[in-house]
Amino acid sequence: AEFGYGMKLAVRQRRAKLHSVITELAKNMAFAEIANRWLAERDDYAASRELGDKLVAKCEKNTDPAYAEQCKYILDHKDMLAYKSVWIFGGDGWAYDIGYGGLDHVLASGLNVNVLVFDTEVYSNTGGQASKATPTAATAQFAASGKLIKKKDLAAIAMSYGYVYVAQVAMGANPAQTIKAITEAEAYHGPSLIIGYSPCEMHSIKGGMMNCQKEMKKAVECGYWNLFRFNPAAEGAKFTLDSKEPAGGYQEFLMNEARYSRLTREFPDRAGELFQRNEKAAMDRYQHLLKLKAMYSE
Repeated sequence: AEFGYGMKLAVRQRRAKLHSVITELAKNMAFAEIANRWLAERDDYAASRELGDKLVAKCEKNTDPAYAEQCKYILDHKDMLAYKSVWIFGGDGWAYDIGYGGLDHVLASGLNVNVLVFDTEVYSNTGGQASKATPTAATAQFAASGKLIKKKDLAAIAMSYGYVYVAQVAMGANPAQTIKAITEAEAYHGPSLIIGYSPCEMHSIKGGMMNCQKEMKKAVECGYWNLFRFNPAAEGAKFTLDSKEPAGGYQEFLMNEARYSRLTREFPDRAGELFQRNEKAAMDRYQHLLKLKAMYSE
């Protein structure tokens, strides 16, 4: 997160210098109209690109030595004329756990950066260790008998700021909602966080990873994973719950993945209790989302 934050600050600093140079250039009647338009719309994605291209064309034709220096600077830094979108990508082990301090700092900064978290609910790339993103009852390294405590609610923490765009998506369950969330996050001029459900090999899904899109759909239908969007800039309702009411089959969903079903074989005495805890946490979470929907619709 800090690396992406540094890139954002670098872009902002370079564009601030460009703003200063173009402000000087706007004093020239030959450049005044296009320069002032760019200054007014520099943070608009489409407009800044179009106006930037026109400004470059004018600078390339400039013959006034009094503004040669400004034109040269603009041509040397023309890659900064169009507004830059900064996206930070990471896994759940980073976002929920070892890199959470950095992620929280970036979201709290208020800067226009976008974060996309691939939530596999386990440290996938280092051998499958349990993390704060691992749900109750899931087995993993350091949680061989099933994790006792529930998963950290990263989305709720981010929403508590009030000015962070937050969404949970699952491409296999609802591709349109995923695209809508990404589009809204991109359009929102502030920090955004999208958490995407990401089945991985560590889940040991029946039938293998070729079924991961279907597994996402099952996860949403039974209430294991929820789809929603919180847009602070939205007119009217700021919170949209895109998931339907859980349709049942929760325990069957858990049994479709070896990270859960393994518990019934190796620790049968605790499996039932932990599975019930897992399901209760999911149902409570859905009820909480319903309350948020009601609260933000008022």
